Amino acid sequence: MARDILGRALQNLHGLLQMPYGCGEQNIAVLSPNIYILQYLENTEQLTSEIREKAIGYLKNGYQRQLNYENSEDGSYTTFSHGEGNTWLTAFVLRTFGKAQRYIFIELEKIERSKRWLMHHQQTDGCYKSKGKLFNNRMKGGVSDSVTISAYITASLLELNMSVTDPVVSKGLLCLKRYVGDISNTYTTALLAYTFSLAGDSLTRDHLLKKIMDIGISEGSQLHWTQMGSSDDSGSLAVEISSYVLLAVLTTDSVTTADLGYANRIVSWLVKQQNAYGGFSSTQDTVVALQALSLYATKVFSSDGSSTVTVQSAGDSHSFDVNLDNKLLYQEKKLNNVPGKYSIEVKGSTCVSVQISLFYNILSPIERSTLSIYTKTEGVCDDSNGQILDIRFSIVYTGSQPTTNMVIVDIKLLSGFIADPYSIDSLKSAALVNRVESKNDHVIMYLQEVQQNFPVLYRLRTKQILSVENLKPAVIKVYDYYQTSDGSERKYFNHCLKNTGR
Repeated sequence: MARDILGRALQNLHGLLQMPYGCGEQNIAVLSPNIYILQYLENTEQLTSEIREKAIGYLKNGYQRQLNYENSEDGSYTTFSHGEGNTWLTAFVLRTFGKAQRYIFIELEKIERSKRWLMHHQQTDGCYKSKGKLFNNRMKGGVSDSVTISAYITASLLELNMSVTDPVVSKGLLCLKRYVGDISNTYTTALLAYTFSLAGDSLTRDHLLKKIMDIGISEGSQLHWTQMGSSDDSGSLAVEISSYVLLAVLTTDSVTTADLGYANRIVSWLVKQQNAYGGFSSTQDTVVALQALSLYATKVFSSDGSSTVTVQSAGDSHSFDVNLDNKLLYQEKKLNNVPGKYSIEVKGSTCVSVQISLFYNILSPIERSTLSIYTKTEGVCDDSNGQILDIRFSIVYTGSQPTTNMVIVDIKLLSGFIADPYSIDSLKSAALVNRVESKNDHVIMYLQEVQQNFPVLYRLRTKQILSVENLKPAVIKVYDYYQTSDGSERKYFNHCLKNTGR
C-alpha cells in the first residue's frame, strides 16, 4: 500500500518483469522504466539521492548490456545479437537512449547512427519499411506492419524533441494522416492519437480520441480498450492500448478537469492489471504503462494531505498511515486470515493506492490454452556413472493466429540432475530456437514462433550427478511471451524410479 501509484514500482526498479532476460528487448524494457520514474520524481521534487543512485546504477548497467545487441555495421539493434536490424527495437532503443542522456553518459554517435539507420528505411511517401519480426503479432490486426511501425518511429522522434517541421518528422506525419480515418485496428488508432498529441496537431488528436472513446470498454468507474476482434481484454496488448490512450489524453498544453476525470478511469483499470512487483505481464506493456502512469501521477500530484487505511476481517486487522513523510514508501503486511472476507476503510484527505497480492501454486488448466506442451522421458537407468534421462517434449499451438509470438519454454531440472552441455548445444541449433540459457537448475528456450497446428519436437538430455531420495517430479512450462496467460505446463518424472518400483 502506498500513497503514490508508482510506489510498488519504486520498490522494484530492477524486478518489474518476472521473466527471463535473454534478448535485446527484455534488457531495454528493464532499463526504460527507471527513466520515467526519475522524470516523475524530479518533476514533483521528490527525488532522493538514494533513489537517484539506485536508478542511475541500473541505467548504466542496462546501457552497457544493450550495446551487446547493436549491429556494429549500421547502428541498428537486433533481438538476439544476430540477424538483420529490427526497426521496432531500434526505435525503442533510440527513444530510451535519448531520454537517458539526462542522467547518464550516452555516446551521441550511438543515437545518431540509430537515427540514420531508421531514416534510411523511410520511403518516399513518409512511411517506414518494417525490418525484422514485429514483436507482438496481435498488434497488426487488419493493418500492415508499415502503419504501426511508422507511428512508433514518428512518436519516438517527437519524444526526442525533434521539430514537426523537420522533413523526416513532417513526412512521417503526412504518411500517418492517410490512415486516420481507419479505426479497424484499435492498437494503431491509440498509437496514432498519442503521436498526433506529441505533434501538437489538436484537430487530428481530438478526432482520433473521439473515435477511440466510442469503442472503449466501460466497467463502472474503469475504462479500457482491447484489440479489435480479440477475445482477451486483460492481456499485454490491452494494457498497452489503454496506456497509449492515457498518454494521448494527458499530452496536451492544457489538461482540463474533464481530461483528468477521463484519465482517472483508465488509471483505475491499469493499476488492477499490475503484477505484485509494480510491472505488468510483459515488456512493452510495462514500459508504456509506467510511462503513462508516471505522466498521470505528475499531473495530479499534491504534497498535501494524509490518510489512514484500515484493513480488517473477523480475526485480522491492520492500519496504515499515509502522509507527507512516507508518501513514497510501499507499506506491506501479511494477511493471516486467508481465505477470508476483508473490508477496507480509508479516512483522510489524500488518495492512496491499495493492492492485494495472492501467491499460490496451481497447474495451468491445459484445456483453456491454445499453447500446449507434451512430455515423455526415457534413458539409461543402470549407468555406472549415474542415470541418463532424456526429456522429449512437443509444443502445439491451436489458436486462431497463423503463428504465435515468441514462445518461452522453461524446463525445471529434476533434483540431482544437470543438463548435458552437448544436448544444450544441439537445442541451440534446433528449428525455431533463437536462444537457450542454462542457469539455476532451469533451462530456458526462446522460440521464434510456433506455427498453427504444426507440432515442434525437442529433446534435452540430463545426467544424474547426485542420488536424491524421494525424488519429486519437475515441471516444464511453455507460454507466449506477449500473452503469458496463453500457456501450459506438464510434470515429468524420472521413469527409472517407476521401473525399479521406487
